[in-house]
Amino acid sequence: MKKLILPLFLLSITALGQSKLRPEIDQKSAAIESKVIEWRRDFHKYPELGNKEFRTAKIVADHLRALGMEVTENVAVTGVVGVLKGGKPGPMVALRADMDALPVTERNDLPFKSVNTSTYNGQETGVMHACGHDSHVAILMGVAEVLAGMKNQLEGSVKFIFQPAEEGIYEPGVTTFGAKQMVEEGVMEDVDAIFGLHIQSQLETGKIGYRSGPFMAAVDDLNVTITGTQAHGASPWSSVDPIVTSAQAILGLQTILSRSVNITQNPAVVTVGAIHGGIRHNIIPEKVEMIGTIRTFGDEQQALVHKRITEIITNIAESAGAKADVNIRKLYPSTVNQPELTAQAIPSLQAAIGSENVVIMDPITGAEDFSFFQRAKPGFFMMLGAMKKGEDPAKVPSHHTPGFHIEEDGFVLGVKSLSYLVVDYMGKKK
Repeated sequence: MKKLILPLFLLSITALGQSKLRPEIDQKSAAIESKVIEWRRDFHKYPELGNKEFRTAKIVADHLRALGMEVTENVAVTGVVGVLKGGKPGPMVALRADMDALPVTERNDLPFKSVNTSTYNGQETGVMHACGHDSHVAILMGVAEVLAGMKNQLEGSVKFIFQPAEEGIYEPGVTTFGAKQMVEEGVMEDVDAIFGLHIQSQLETGKIGYRSGPFMAAVDDLNVTITGTQAHGASPWSSVDPIVTSAQAILGLQTILSRSVNITQNPAVVTVGAIHGGIRHNIIPEKVEMIGTIRTFGDEQQALVHKRITEIITNIAESAGAKADVNIRKLYPSTVNQPELTAQAIPSLQAAIGSENVVIMDPITGAEDFSFFQRAKPGFFMMLGAMKKGEDPAKVPSHHTPGFHIEEDGFVLGVKSLSYLVVDYMGKKK
């Protein structure tokens, strides 16, 4: 019994030592709140698309250097990585913020409304932080300043990852994602665990949402070509009609969700977003092309859904005498919070905001390339509320829309909670 009590006692003393840093974190987080808001408004006014975050990256790199960190630039094109070495030995804890904006023209009437435009897919468009990445960067810059001011007390080191191209780069012949490229370039090799957050416009400010296990969906592209036999629209019996065949295939896909997926465990989505076929009202075309998106949770479910999509479309086409070419392109894997790391993180979040404000969320069918970091090392991802209290989530403009808007009074909680997660993880791993 004595042998067991001593290690537990030493572990609790170590964890207590790090938790004693919380009052100082509280004080420093509150003191830096106005600066975080100012940074966010600047980034919002001057947003940049993926792999073009040159201005943002320079501001970040200059800030980290001023705090005395080792800084590496041009990681995965425009990414910035800063390492804060603590005063005592311990684990390397990574924190991540994504920097890129979207090809969206802002409609909000704000003093810091976006002024930038760009060319995307050959079209002139406005550029907007319509997913909140401006707040992610500002919050992590705040965390960097808070922790740098107490580095001699840290029992380990912190790696600050400012990532480009979370929304992905989709150009002819090129598909890339910032997190994946950062992992391939070795950013995670010396990391023990990674934490990240995403602002959530449909969760009340002052709340943090999370889910253990699969949290956000894997996303894959679906591309289908159904080829039949062209004929005059007045004599359809002479054709193998790819339009009718594609309609039957789309209806057949609905059985995947109703009959193949165990929806008591995780949801799934198969959406056909566009159909292209034909050129004239009285001609049955030779082929129809369909594109869509697939959302699944976990590798096993992803494999099942992919298999059923291919089987259903191929067999329906064959039964009509047509031919189907089904191409599924994997994009982001599912964002999965490791249960053990999640269990360790929850007390830190509850200490930061109160247990009643830390809520379990339903699975989110949106995707996040933070999942690539989680594939490399244990990771925990959470949602930070940014909706005005009392508003109806169903009526709030959603992410990726021109009216997307977030409240700024929750930013200080983001700084505080990420800082807690770092020092508490260090204390538990000592």
